[in-house]
Amino acid sequence: MTITAEPPSRTLPQYRYQASHLPRSPLTSELSVVGAMHDRSEEILTEEGLDFVCRLHGQFAGRRAELLAVRRSRSDQKRPLRFLPETAAIREDPTWRVAPLAPGLADRRCEITGPTTRKMTIGALNSGARVWMADFEDATSPTWFNIIDGQLNLYDAIRRQIDFTDADGRRHELNRDTATIMVRPRGWHLTENHLVLDGQPIPAAFVDFGLFFFHNAQTLINNGLGPYFYLAKMESHLEARLWHDVFAWSEEVLGIPHGTIRATCLIETLPAAFQMTEILYELRGYSAGLNAGRWDYIFSFIKNFADDESRVLPDRTSITMTVPFMRAYTELLVKTCHERGAHAIGGMAAFVPSGADPDATSVALERTQADKAREAGDGFDGSWVAHPALVPTCTEAFSSVLADRPHQIERRRDDVAVTAEQLIDLGDMPHSITVAGLRTNLRVPLAYLSAWVGGRGAVAINHLMEDAATVEISRMQIWQWIRHAARMTGGIPITRDLVAAMLAEEVEQTLEDTDPDQHWQVLAARDILEYGCLGEDYPAFVTSYGYSHYLAGRS
Repeated sequence: MTITAEPPSRTLPQYRYQASHLPRSPLTSELSVVGAMHDRSEEILTEEGLDFVCRLHGQFAGRRAELLAVRRSRSDQKRPLRFLPETAAIREDPTWRVAPLAPGLADRRCEITGPTTRKMTIGALNSGARVWMADFEDATSPTWFNIIDGQLNLYDAIRRQIDFTDADGRRHELNRDTATIMVRPRGWHLTENHLVLDGQPIPAAFVDFGLFFFHNAQTLINNGLGPYFYLAKMESHLEARLWHDVFAWSEEVLGIPHGTIRATCLIETLPAAFQMTEILYELRGYSAGLNAGRWDYIFSFIKNFADDESRVLPDRTSITMTVPFMRAYTELLVKTCHERGAHAIGGMAAFVPSGADPDATSVALERTQADKAREAGDGFDGSWVAHPALVPTCTEAFSSVLADRPHQIERRRDDVAVTAEQLIDLGDMPHSITVAGLRTNLRVPLAYLSAWVGGRGAVAINHLMEDAATVEISRMQIWQWIRHAARMTGGIPITRDLVAAMLAEEVEQTLEDTDPDQHWQVLAARDILEYGCLGEDYPAFVTSYGYSHYLAGRS
């Protein structure tokens, strides 16, 4: 099933671009900006800003393509996961350290994450969290409007010229003290189909990074901070090296002082867990540490062992941070960071307190407190929350350990020694797959994707803030269960026909509960979910399919 989006109502004229990186060449490159023009879009899509993005593309797109080909080759050849022998000298050298802590990034005991909508921008910056991770990736539905509107909101926030009036007439504006902004560009695997250079879409990472850096880097420095980033979905230190070179080139081209950029890398893929030290090393002049991106990490674990019957995981609610492979991963992350003078940032608390449900709020606060207390006790320097109401709980959990210290990097964790085998050890983790777990893996992604194709990237479902990682975990689990005819409690095998029938039931119920004007969103969500879990082969990222079929070409 394919649903064709309506064409944009008003588009920019094609921008004729003389490739700046080839100043003496008679060749020209033509950039087509095919998204609709919204209010103030021209403030972000300036000729100079677009020129910078095109130059990034010309300089680095080839290397990006090569690295993505390496990913595919590694997957096709099912190479064993291991610590790389060729980089042993980097791991064994005790002398090197990452860059000094940057202004505004010394104390990161609580960070809040979320999309770059105008209301979220103000709410996150005012939340009391030390850092806001402004997310163009998993928490943003990458419609053209959302991408450019997000850039505008960041532009305004950095200049303290942002406000918002909600439907109730309440005005929102920035407090005097606000969180430090860190921007998460989209991962290397994604493209921005609304910016087309010589017939090819520009990699989304170059768009998100390039537009933000071009417009805001010097202003941030003038404000006493700097351009700070979270880097997503990397699978190797060579991908981190590419980001290093992007940063260095961008500083030189725009005349930005070296050493003002900082980047925290999300360790959210299983291959990257075996290269944490090397990732810090490649970015050492820019590094602001590592983050335990737990939800995508579980997705990556399932994907890497999709064909291994011995590593079929149970209901995702059973995959806690204390199961052996997750425990080894977080312990190694703290040890690795602190050995090199870097922050170790914990995973997200996705609970959403509810004023209408005191019991749900009590559970959310209790579980967040326990999660953050465990992380602080393990040596993490801070952690993530998805909702402003959880900021005090997270902050208090870390303050009980840190007191007046901004971090605990001095705690080396020399007691930790993690082997390659431990990073993939399931131990005695429960192996039960339930009917309820299977239905949850259908129902929640269906609800999320229905909102996602409609333009919302962070969605509260059953008192949890869900994002694209939810879909990837769920559909990958279902694919693996079907692949191995895993049995649910009671002995019922999970088959493609069974899942298709259950999905049809969920779609029917969702359609009954949905306004007819939004039925197309439910049907689109069904198509994306079917593509991700019912095919003979699994796609690397189901959101790539959803983007190309339902968001690309929309305003």
